[in-house]
Amino acid sequence: MMRRELLNDGRCWLEMDVELVHEDDGLLATFTPVGAELRYPLGDLHPWWPKAAWQGDGVLMLQRPGDWYAVWRFSAGWYVNFQQPYVRWGDGYDTQDLELDIWVPDEGAWRWKDVGLLEERAAEGRFTDEQVRRVRVAAERVAGDLDAGRRWWDDPQVTVCYKRASCWYGK
Repeated sequence: MMRRELLNDGRCWLEMDVELVHEDDGLLATFTPVGAELRYPLGDLHPWWPKAAWQGDGVLMLQRPGDWYAVWRFSAGWYVNFQQPYVRWGDGYDTQDLELDIWVPDEGAWRWKDVGLLEERAAEGRFTDEQVRRVRVAAERVAGDLDAGRRWWDDPQVTVCYKRASCWYGK
């Protein structure tokens, strides 16, 4: 399966192979193993250029239809990646990373990441006003849920899936 990141004009600037872990009407779960190839159809425009492969931890990505974020499971915690809702096609899906993130370590308090990058990209014209508005609404909702101790994704099965990378979430 392929995960693609698209720019607003529809051009793909990152392709990466992911493994389908689970898919139903309410959840798409994929896994990116260490060493998964990264391809850059537009060359050096993507910030990860020239990294040729996924490094560090493998990552289990959990996405619900219509959400303006995905939740990624790493070995030491959760990463909330604010992005366009995914669009499924054939053997893959498209999204667009919208820069803002939240890190939720297994131990300790959650924290914002890349807050300034969202504003920078908006000022550069890379994101529309509507995208920025949607991300801010989603971010407020996720932050409120985290403060209240609500995490729809925090299930012991996810950690088991992450460690095995072959089971499906929610079973």
